[in-house]
Amino acid sequence: MLAVKVPKREAENVRRKLIELGVLAKGYSPKREKDFVLFPVTRPVEGFELAEAEFKKTERRPHSYREVVEVPKELRSLLPSSFDIIGDIAIIELPEELIEYGKAIGEAILKVHRHIKAVFAKGSKVSGEYRVRELIHLAGEKRTETLHRENGIRLKLDVAKVYFSPRLATERMRVFEKVQPGEIIFDMFAGVGPYSILLAKKAKLVFACDINPWAIKYLEENRKLNKTPNVIPILGDVRKVTGQIEADRVIMNLPKFADRFLREAMLSVKSGGIIHYYGFDPEEDLFSEHKRKIKNVAGEFGFKVEFLDERKVRPYAPRQFNIAIDFRVWK
Repeated sequence: MLAVKVPKREAENVRRKLIELGVLAKGYSPKREKDFVLFPVTRPVEGFELAEAEFKKTERRPHSYREVVEVPKELRSLLPSSFDIIGDIAIIELPEELIEYGKAIGEAILKVHRHIKAVFAKGSKVSGEYRVRELIHLAGEKRTETLHRENGIRLKLDVAKVYFSPRLATERMRVFEKVQPGEIIFDMFAGVGPYSILLAKKAKLVFACDINPWAIKYLEENRKLNKTPNVIPILGDVRKVTGQIEADRVIMNLPKFADRFLREAMLSVKSGGIIHYYGFDPEEDLFSEHKRKIKNVAGEFGFKVEFLDERKVRPYAPRQFNIAIDFRVWK
């Protein structure tokens, strides 16, 4: 096969030039010979030393596990197009028809995504006081603890013992960009600290509360891991903390039940402070019911609210969205 022969030190620049000229043969690996590199080309190229060589064909890496998994043809349309990746663990939601093929699906994910070491299927919905779900091991290592990286921070956690959603990374960064240096923040449902640790990079203090002892255990570890001693972990019911904290900003990341804690949030924010409220709503009526509840609770205390922003954070279920409402409280 026709090849261009170049000194090893010039190889990368020449490779780019051959791509630019459109002559680099696709599907073959370059070949090394002592201090030289040979690139396969589709035609002679002026200005380069030409040679004849045999090249190994490169295998095309599949982009999706669906390209390599073996399931009956009639079920292929049911294969999920996405799954959550937390650290080096993948968590996929499988329809009932695909449960018996779970091992094959898990192994296909491991084959395509080399950085993933364990694959689990969702065995139940998020439920209970600690907001966790049952997980079914499909393939890879039988462990649920991992180290997740996002937004420049590291978060150690156990996916079977705490609630964590990697799909909120963009939302967490949106809030971070709004935080002003020196703020005091109250993270009412902190989990392992994805908001708390990130916001602590700018805030003066972050009070991080959670009722799950496992979440607080990992929050303590993550505080040390990220060198954020200004995060203050609080284990317990957030209702018992109400009134003891006066924050510039309150995070209410408990979308299923956040409306039940609006009183606690408003009593814990300074006059002029901001609350980041999260909820779930059907597509037909995304914000109005939540805003009505916010106004009603504020009215009970004689407070006024100023709505600053409202947005769809992510799809949650068919025609259902996780929504965010930012509002200021005046006392």
